[in-house]
Amino acid sequence: MSQQSVGNIEKQLGMPQTTVSKHLRVLKNAGFVESTVDAQRRIYRLRPEPLQEIDAWLAPFRRFWSPHLDALERHLDSMDSLLSQDIAPHHFTIEHDKGERE
Repeated sequence: MSQQSVGNIEKQLGMPQTTVSKHLRVLKNAGFVESTVDAQRRIYRLRPEPLQEIDAWLAPFRRFWSPHLDALERHLDSMDSLLSQDIAPHHFTIEHDKGERE
């Protein structure tokens, strides 16, 4: 498992050190990362176990929703295709019964 210092994470994310440290503290308190001290630096690494638990919990939802979301994507793609082919009408006309106004 890869280990990174706060400085390396900061450079990779392009975020200020204080922001990275705050996020890492939250992740550590939640059990997603752990840290060790190396001289003056704190080294962080991801803990895969909590992420694996989340993945296992989400699996039934993925199995249920994936086909539905795939069908929705196909439907939206077909709508885009129709619109790009200019098949959809540009405007609607509403006819009034002139006899009712008199």
